[in-house]
Amino acid sequence: MTVIADRPQMLPEEFEAASRALAREVEGLRAEFIHGKMGVKPVPDGDHERIIQWLTRICMQHRPELWLSTGQGLRIETYRKGHARPDGTLADSEAFVGAGEWADPEPVLMALEITSYDTDTDRRDRVEKPRAYAETGIPVYLLIDRDACEIKVHSEPDGVRYEHVLTVPFGKVVTLPDPIGITLDTEPLKSWVR
Repeated sequence: MTVIADRPQMLPEEFEAASRALAREVEGLRAEFIHGKMGVKPVPDGDHERIIQWLTRICMQHRPELWLSTGQGLRIETYRKGHARPDGTLADSEAFVGAGEWADPEPVLMALEITSYDTDTDRRDRVEKPRAYAETGIPVYLLIDRDACEIKVHSEPDGVRYEHVLTVPFGKVVTLPDPIGITLDTEPLKSWVR
């Protein structure tokens, strides 16, 4: 028997059914489809959610025409079999109406990730996602890194990587570059880390 290395061990439809079953049976875990195989990771904790609330409020105050969507899947061809689910996507408030579970990333102005306390966060949030979002042309990638207690603002995608990465420790003020143009006082983030 010949083994075909490129063949996924699970089809996307099989993953979706297994993911729904896992959600019904096991509390505290979320399924992910990684390189054709099913994996699990912890669901976001309360501090993770509080950071999203904090950023949502700031975005609404400064850019009310935009919305920070959570849970919206994106078709990112170069990332883990073509799908990514950022912690947040900042886009026009109507950008994902009628889009379904996996939307075109074209209207996304910023992708947001908040590190989780799991073994895959380094590879996923610090290596794979910045590359995939830059290749897709998403103008800004904001990484709130709770392990390092810092924010990384990636901007100026060149189709391969982000040419500019600004690292700011929690407690400092940072301005998200165009097309966002919002200034964040990151002092509150100090309260939402372990």
